[in-house]
Amino acid sequence: MTSQHVIHVQGLEKSYKKLEVLRGVDFDVARGSIFALLGSNGAGKTTVVNILSTLLRADAGTTSVNGYDVATQAANARESISLTGQFAAVDEILNGRENLVLVARLRHLKDPGKIADDLLERFGLTDAAARRVSAYSGGMRRRLDIAMSLIGNPPVILLDEPTTGLDPQARIDVWHAVEELAEHGTTVLLTTQNLGEAERLADRIAILHEGRIIVNGTLAELKRLLPPVKVEYVEKEPTLEDVFLAIVGDHGTGGGAGNDGGPAAASEEQR
Repeated sequence: MTSQHVIHVQGLEKSYKKLEVLRGVDFDVARGSIFALLGSNGAGKTTVVNILSTLLRADAGTTSVNGYDVATQAANARESISLTGQFAAVDEILNGRENLVLVARLRHLKDPGKIADDLLERFGLTDAAARRVSAYSGGMRRRLDIAMSLIGNPPVILLDEPTTGLDPQARIDVWHAVEELAEHGTTVLLTTQNLGEAERLADRIAILHEGRIIVNGTLAELKRLLPPVKVEYVEKEPTLEDVFLAIVGDHGTGGGAGNDGGPAAASEEQR
């Protein structure tokens, strides 16, 4: 592992009795980047996360986080990591600010109130700070969950399918939060089965299939694995978007459909 790689995984193996879940997984994650581990259900993504976060012991292989061996220096590795699972780990009885203050106090940090207020502002939750979390939307809960994970400024955050079950707007809110993490220098390992999520967020993407990484690279590198695009011309029915843009688009330039005998011209004749 080089100094630029904050996560190093080599030859990782894990089995549950006769079921081989991981069969020699290798990848590195560069400092301050977003790395997406892409795979279908049962591919072993959560198993990788659990091993990296010291919740599970590997059968074989080498795994290190922030320079610490996960197997032999587990306590140091845990101090470098924050884990956000598939379900938001927030206390619904408390309000948003109280959740953050509680975690800051549990970690014995100075001025927990200021830490909470800074994170509320950073994640766009200031207006909801005094609202009980049970009244939060799914996206707000997930943003609060990620904010709680950042208390203590861990250099690495592991996000295990963070947008599972969220509606489209909540998903976009979480995407913004993840992008902001990288902008602040946090290294993010993101597991997902959402192709659009990986395409939008990740600096590098690894595809985990049948216990192995079958491809690992940037989006541009992965696209080059496909054959050249073949252009075909086919008849296409107009979509509602096509109709909308055809009717409304010209009005934005001051021309208007009425200039070429469209609906506006007809209404003009009726006047």
